[in-house]
Amino acid sequence: MLRATLKSLLARKLRLVLSGLAVILGVMFVSGALVLTDTLNRTFDSIFSDVYAATDVSVTAKPKVEVGEMDGEEVSAPLPASVVETITTQAGVRSATGRVDADGARVIGTDGKVLTSFGPPRIGSNWTGTDDLMEIRSGRGPESADEIAMNATTATLAGYAVGDRVPVLTQQPKREFTLVGIWGYTGGRDSISGVQEVAFTTPVAQELMLGEKDVFTSVTVAAADGITPDQLRDRLTPVLGGAYEVKTGDQLSAESSADLKEGMGFFNQILLGFAGIALFVGIFLILNTFSIVVAQRTRELALLRAIGASRRQVINSVLVEAVVVGLIASVLGLLAGVGAGAGLGALFSNMSGGMDLAPIGVPLSAVISSFTVGILVTVVAAVMPALRASRIAPVAAMQDVATPDRPLTRLTVAGTVVTAAGAAALGSGLFVATGNTALYLILGGVLVTFIGVALLTPLISRPVVALLGRLFSWSVPGRLGRLNSGRNPRRTAITAAALMVGIALVTGVTVVMDSAKSSLKAEAARILKAHIMISGDQGGPRPPTYDPAVIDRAAAVPGVRAAAGLYNDLVAIGDDRSYVAATEDLSRMAEAYGTTAPKLGADQVAVSAPEAQERGWQTGSRVPIQTARGEARTYTVALIFAENALPGSIILPAEAIKGFGITQPVLGFVRLDDGVPVSAVLPQVKALVADSPEVSATDQQTFVDSQVAVFDQIITMIQILLGLAILIAVLGVINTLALSVLERTRELGLLRAVGLGRAQTMRMITVEAVVIAVFGALLGVTVGAGMGSAVARALKDDGITQIVLPWDRMATYLALAALVGVIAAVVPAIRAARLNVLNAIAHD
Repeated sequence: MLRATLKSLLARKLRLVLSGLAVILGVMFVSGALVLTDTLNRTFDSIFSDVYAATDVSVTAKPKVEVGEMDGEEVSAPLPASVVETITTQAGVRSATGRVDADGARVIGTDGKVLTSFGPPRIGSNWTGTDDLMEIRSGRGPESADEIAMNATTATLAGYAVGDRVPVLTQQPKREFTLVGIWGYTGGRDSISGVQEVAFTTPVAQELMLGEKDVFTSVTVAAADGITPDQLRDRLTPVLGGAYEVKTGDQLSAESSADLKEGMGFFNQILLGFAGIALFVGIFLILNTFSIVVAQRTRELALLRAIGASRRQVINSVLVEAVVVGLIASVLGLLAGVGAGAGLGALFSNMSGGMDLAPIGVPLSAVISSFTVGILVTVVAAVMPALRASRIAPVAAMQDVATPDRPLTRLTVAGTVVTAAGAAALGSGLFVATGNTALYLILGGVLVTFIGVALLTPLISRPVVALLGRLFSWSVPGRLGRLNSGRNPRRTAITAAALMVGIALVTGVTVVMDSAKSSLKAEAARILKAHIMISGDQGGPRPPTYDPAVIDRAAAVPGVRAAAGLYNDLVAIGDDRSYVAATEDLSRMAEAYGTTAPKLGADQVAVSAPEAQERGWQTGSRVPIQTARGEARTYTVALIFAENALPGSIILPAEAIKGFGITQPVLGFVRLDDGVPVSAVLPQVKALVADSPEVSATDQQTFVDSQVAVFDQIITMIQILLGLAILIAVLGVINTLALSVLERTRELGLLRAVGLGRAQTMRMITVEAVVIAVFGALLGVTVGAGMGSAVARALKDDGITQIVLPWDRMATYLALAALVGVIAAVVPAIRAARLNVLNAIAHD
C-alpha cells in the first residue's frame, strides 16, 4: 500500500508541486522570522560585547524616571563630578573617567538637512581620547570649545572632512564647530551599530547635552592590577550608596543586548502573526487540493478497496501523501526562509545606518518550527479529504470518475449557528456591555462571525456566482465558464474563502485607519484654532525640536495674535509613568489654541477633566511629580479644563521645563488676528525656523494631513505583509483551475470535438477564474467592511467618532481581483487549449 501511494504521488508531479506551494510560503515566513531574530540577537551580543570590552566597571546615577520598553528612551540622571573624585580615591581603582553620553546631537549635513536615524541614537559625548576599540582615522580630538570630532559614519553621511565647519543641534539652538578629527573602530568599522557620534570637549558636552556644569552621565572605572571587575564592583557599591548603579562591563553588555532582544521579540511576534495568517490561508489551498485529488482518484481508491485495502489503509494512503508533501515543502520553505531572513537582515542593517550583521545562521528553533508547522498544517488540512476517501465504496471502481457534490445541509446549519453566535457577541459589545468587556465581545464577535461566514460560503456561492457569471454570459465560453464556476459550490467556496481572508483583513484595517483619520481631522478642525503650526516628522526615538526663541519672534510678527511652544516629557506621578506637557505661558498657549486659561504659578498644574476624574483629582489637589532630570516636586491642581480644550491632559508650568529630558519645544502654535490671511504670515514664520531644519512651519490643514499620514503608512505596511496571504490565495485559484482541467480532461475534449475553439476554451477557463476571484474579493470587502466598522465602533471612546468606508479602495480590490483571475487562468487555460482532442476524449 505504501509503494502504491508513493508511485501514485510521483506519477503526478504537478499535483505535488501545487499542493506544496502554500506550505513553502508559510514556512518561509516562519523560518525567516526566526532566522532574522537569531541573526540580530547574535549581532546585538557582538555589538555590546565590543562596546563594553574595555570597561571594567561603570557607575551611573539611578534614573529618576524609569522608562518602559514602549515608552521611549531613558534619560540618565546627572552624576556630579564629585563622584568621580570619590571613586578615584578608592582602593583597587586604577583610573576613573567621567563620561557624557546623551542622545540628541544632530548634525546638519552639507545639504542643509539634519542627518536622520531610524533606530540608532545620535550621541553627543565628551572626548576622552582613544582606547583599544577606537582609532583616529584623521586629525585629532577636540581641544577648544569650538572644535568637535565625529565617527566616520557621521562624517560620511554628512559629507564633511577635517577642517570643515559643522552645524550641530543639541539641547541648545544650532551652533557651528570646526571638525578637527574623525575616528573609527577596530576591524575597519566606521561606527558601532550605525550610531552617529559627535564628541565635544567635556565642558561643552556638559553644557549642550546635559544643560549643567560639572555633571556626567556615567563614570568608567578601570580596575588596578590584581583586582577583578566583580571585586571592584563589590567594593564601590557600598561606598556610593543606593542612589547609584555599579555594574561590570559584562553585566552592561548582557543587559543592553537583552533590552534590544526584547524589543526585537515584539517585531518577531508580528512576523509570526502574519506567518500564521499565511498558513491559515494555506490550509484552504491544501484542503481544496486534496479534496480534488481524492475526487480524481475515486476509481483508483475504489479499486484498492476492491482488492482488499481497508478504510484505515486508504486514510493512511492520503495522509502519507500529505506527510511527503509537507516534508518536501518544509525543506524548501526552510531554505527560502534562510534567504528571506538574510534579506530582511540586510534591509534592517541598511535602515540602521550600516550595522554590521553577524553571519547568517539557522537556529534549531527555525528547523523544528519549519518541519512541525509544515507537516502539521498539511496533515491537518488532509484529514477531511482522507476520511472522505475512506468512504469510497469498491463498486465506484466500475463507475465514472466524477463524484457528486455532497449536500450542504450540515455545513449550512453549522455556519448559521456560528454566525448567529458571532452576531450576538457583536451586538452585546456594541449596545450592551461597556469598557474592556465591550471591546473583547466585539473582537471575539468579529472573529466568530468571520468563521461563520466562511462556513456559509458554499451556500452563498451558488446565487452570487450565478449573478457574477451573468456579466460574462454574452458568449458561449462565458456561459460555460459561469456554469463551471458554480457546479461545485464547496470547491468554489474554499478557493474564494482563501482570497476572502486576506482581502477582509486588509479592508478591515483600512476601514479602522480611515475612520481614525476622518475622526482626527474633524476633531482637529473643531478644537484647533491656531492658523500656523511648527512641527516636524519624527524619524527616530527623539522628537524634532526647535529654538525656543522662535516663539517670541513669531509673537512679534505683525498680524500674529498669540504664539506658544509645547514641551513634553515622561514623568513619574507616584508609581505611574505618564507623559505631560509644559509651556512658557499657559494663558498664551490657550489664546493660541483658541480658548482661555489663566497663567500657571511655579507650583501649579492644569489637568483635563477626564484625567482628573480618572485619577480622583480636584481643584486644590496636591500632585507629586518627578521629571527626568529635575527634583521631585509637589504641584497644586489649579485648573481643570474640558477635554481637548488644550493640548495635553497634564500641563506643567514653565519652571518644570528645565527638568525635562528634552528642554526644547516639540510643537508650536501660532494664531493670527481676525482677517489676517495665513499666506501673509506663514513665509515669515518659516524664515524664523530656518536654523531648525528638523521642523517646518505649515498651515493648519497641512499639519493635520501630516499627522494622519501615519495611518496610510500602516495600511501600506499591512498590505505588504498580507500580500503573502493574498499570493497564496491566488495560487489557490491557479491550483483549483489546474486540477479542475485535469479532472475535466474528457469533458474538454468533447467540447473541442463539437466545435469549441482554442481561444474559446481559454476564455471559458478565464471566466471561471475571474468569477471565483471576484467572488472571493466581494466576500472579503463585505466581511472586512463589517469587521472594520465593528472595531471602529468599539473604539469610540478612544477618539474614533466617524466610521468611513473606503469605497475607492474596495472598488480597487475588486478590480484587482478580476485581474488576478485573468492572471491565474493563464497557465490552466493554455493547458486546456493545448489538449489533444482525441486523447482527451479517450481519457479515463
